[in-house]
Amino acid sequence: MYIVERYIEKDNSGSMLLWCVDQDDLWHLYNTIRIGDCVAAWTDRKINACDSRSKPIRETCELEVRVTSVDFDPVYEGIRVHGVLTPDSPYTGSHHTLDIKVNMRFTLYKKCWASFDVKRIETTVGTFNEQMTSVTLHEGFAQICVITETMTVVKAKVEMQVARKRAGFAINHEKSLQRFLETVAKAFLRHIDMDSMKAVIVAAREKLNEQFVKVLFDVADQMNAPIKKKNRNKFVFGNIASGYKHSLKQILSDPSTAHLLAGSKAHEEVKTLEKFMNLFDNDPSRAFYGYKHVDMANQLSAIDTLMVSDALFRSHDIQKREKYIKLVESVQENNGKVLIFSSLHVTGEQLDQMTGVAAILRYPLPELEDEDMEEDEKEEANAVTIKVHEYVVREFPNEVFVDSDDVDAIATSTF
Repeated sequence: MYIVERYIEKDNSGSMLLWCVDQDDLWHLYNTIRIGDCVAAWTDRKINACDSRSKPIRETCELEVRVTSVDFDPVYEGIRVHGVLTPDSPYTGSHHTLDIKVNMRFTLYKKCWASFDVKRIETTVGTFNEQMTSVTLHEGFAQICVITETMTVVKAKVEMQVARKRAGFAINHEKSLQRFLETVAKAFLRHIDMDSMKAVIVAAREKLNEQFVKVLFDVADQMNAPIKKKNRNKFVFGNIASGYKHSLKQILSDPSTAHLLAGSKAHEEVKTLEKFMNLFDNDPSRAFYGYKHVDMANQLSAIDTLMVSDALFRSHDIQKREKYIKLVESVQENNGKVLIFSSLHVTGEQLDQMTGVAAILRYPLPELEDEDMEEDEKEEANAVTIKVHEYVVREFPNEVFVDSDDVDAIATSTF
């Protein structure tokens, strides 16, 4: 992201003229814009003609809205800012939606810029976020995802019937498995631009990953779109228990693939969450989750690493949002490390299932174990019915089965 201009007064009110350069920047922006802020950008608006018999015309103009809601969709690759037009804009008082996209300038105004929000934008300046592709599969199911610094985007899902191995009928299994792998390969070629990827992680049980890559190269040749030699070197193999999205956590912590993420925010999140889980099992007086316990530990300056989900900072409850911002600032003042987990990564999803906040302590505080969680945190923990040391398998409600005879059909796709 680029900060083109900045005008922030001593009372922390003011504006920034910003320019997003990639999808991760849009995610950071989505987590920065709050209800009540003002956003100004060039947009198209339908204008009714003076003559009632004439058709409405579209006019390109710069409009400013006071935000009432913000929507983000990683597939859409943009932010939709809904609001009421301010007195500084034509057609004041009416509603309008601004589409903020990559390589588009816009102005964000806040009555009070939190240091947390300013720092979040500043950390994105001049950064280039590399992308990776992951293909997770087991016989009959596969998911193709793009992994960035802040999110994991599912590009395609494939689910097909694969005949079981039976004595005397092995050829049926091989044929249906071949058709399944060809379908996944076609989905991969349709949705993934290899030139823009740092690496492609293919993870499966046994030798299915190697078998898939061989089929992928063959299908690409048949489609007269062979994969370049430099791109073939980007493929890395991994082992997982299943092809579902939650297996990405296993990939990100696998030593054979961890080097691809070395130094990245995603890798740091995985390692920190693993450390927390190990402490929770073996030394629970140094690992706590839930706002009440974490805040009590912070009051004693005992927090070494604070983990917070960015979903908490998007809360419409201003008081709730501010208490987490103050917690982050206080931990930093006490020389604690703060990691803001993206709720679009598997690690962020897991943290959300633990109330969205957790901490690793510098020293044990066994007295905190006797303190009850707050009522709303109890309800949230009971709602997900999760044990802290387990990861709940996410369900995919819109699965579509593909008949094994239809090789070209893609089960589900985000496009």
